[in-house]
Amino acid sequence: MTLKTKIQLFTGIFMLILTLIINTAIYMLFYKVSAEADLQNLADQTEQLVIAMKEQPDVISNELFRSFAPAEGMIRVVDQDGTIFISAQQSVQYDIPLDFSSNESQAIVKQGSEPDIAVISKPIIWGAGERAGEVVTLQVSTQLTHLHSTMRTLFTVLLIATVFMLVPIMIGGNVLSRFLLNPIKSLIQTMRENMQEATWKKIDVQNRSKDELYEMGKTFNAMIDHLKDNFEKQETFVSDASHELKTPISIVKSYAQLVKRRGTDNQQLVQESMEAIDSEADRMGKLVEQMLALAKNKHLAAKEQVHIVALLEETVTTFQTAYKREITFKKDVSDEVVLTGNRDQLEQVFYILIDNALKYSEDKVEIGIEMEHRQVLIQVRDYGSGISEAEQARIFDRFYRVDKARSRDTGGTGLGLSIAAAIVKEHQGEITVQSKVGEGATFVVTFPIV
Repeated sequence: MTLKTKIQLFTGIFMLILTLIINTAIYMLFYKVSAEADLQNLADQTEQLVIAMKEQPDVISNELFRSFAPAEGMIRVVDQDGTIFISAQQSVQYDIPLDFSSNESQAIVKQGSEPDIAVISKPIIWGAGERAGEVVTLQVSTQLTHLHSTMRTLFTVLLIATVFMLVPIMIGGNVLSRFLLNPIKSLIQTMRENMQEATWKKIDVQNRSKDELYEMGKTFNAMIDHLKDNFEKQETFVSDASHELKTPISIVKSYAQLVKRRGTDNQQLVQESMEAIDSEADRMGKLVEQMLALAKNKHLAAKEQVHIVALLEETVTTFQTAYKREITFKKDVSDEVVLTGNRDQLEQVFYILIDNALKYSEDKVEIGIEMEHRQVLIQVRDYGSGISEAEQARIFDRFYRVDKARSRDTGGTGLGLSIAAAIVKEHQGEITVQSKVGEGATFVVTFPIV
């Protein structure tokens, strides 16, 4: 069963039940009010008859009772033995039992498909003839023909009204189902097209009311943008990784073929080829290692308390020993400053930044650490060629290199800063660059002190 059919069925059945309840309530209330009014009228007539009997006891006769008898009704008097000794009626088509009663009562006697009967039973003291002073029961009744006819008319009107109400309700349910289901059908169709045709089609949400369906469409479009962006990044990553690996593989293959053809008679060529093959193998190994690091750094490793000043000092000392370059370290914080994070990953960030500074600058490299508003700021500054504003926004992208030719010469893969940015982000930190062309660059890493 489709959702449209369910909506129509639910709407129709619900409104039918609701209409039947309301109409039944109207029918019963109208009957109750009308029947009580008829009973009250009959009670008033009975009271007038009793007054007339008291005022003129000498004229009590069948003629008096017949003059007070309601249309389509009758008046009867019964003694304590249950004997009817006076009866008067007009066009009566019914017969109801009568017993002596010492209590006044009012009742509606149901007659099935025939009109109901209103009955008033009232005990009185008989004031004439041989039965003077005897307590008897006066019964006045009438057939509610007019009420019966009115209720049948009301039933017909309510039935017709119910039918006329259900028709627009069903039409409204159909319109409502279309209004609700059209955006859903559009969403389903768009998803099928995206799956079958491998497109990134979105839903048109222009000129639509700002309701939940509108929000669903906006969310779907945002999801498509997110998936498209991730897919394009993945394609770019695979394409760039393939390109980066293809070059050293081609070089290795070329030198291997060269050694195979001419290496037997030329030891210098063999030596040169081995060095090139070894260098390119190192390049491929570094590239693979960095790509694995990007994947591993998606989830933060085990946390610990890291003395950040001591870690920086150790890292600077390692580079000073290895490169024999002027690398200065300035600290404006206490040695006891502690960060919560993974020591190896934080060390990798500083290795990447210092290594980049040494590669792209022949002058000194300055490293500094300071505190500002419960945050630790680490700065790595070089005095190289600098980075233009257009390139600053992209240097943290995977495989992006400011100077591709120079990066090739220095062994760069374009992944270092991407790895550093990923690690810093996992540590709730931020990494930025400040640079002008010809004036060097300063990378600033900020970590919160928790």
